[in-house]
Amino acid sequence: MKMTILFALFTAVLGSASVHAADKTLTPQQQRMTTCNQQATSQALKGDQRKTYMSNCLKNSQSAPADKSLTPQQQKMKHCNAEAGNKSLTGDARKTFMSECLKKAG
Repeated sequence: MKMTILFALFTAVLGSASVHAADKTLTPQQQRMTTCNQQATSQALKGDQRKTYMSNCLKNSQSAPADKSLTPQQQKMKHCNAEAGNKSLTGDARKTFMSECLKKAG
């Protein structure tokens, strides 16, 4: 009889602890982790692709990714970098091109 009561009490304590844990609100980091994890799962990413995606997602999730806009300097860099890539420039030729492009873009 005592074992039955003790078992019932133990089960009730464990049950209430798990309910309490489920009621806990998530921190912003936990919310980002949950969102990024769901997105990675929906894209069926695995292995290194998933790790890379999760890393980038968590770094870029400080605000909504769609809200993030580039500064004018970042826009110039992006434009010039794309042009240099299209021209397949490397090394000193790329440095020179980037320098000139960024001076002109201003």
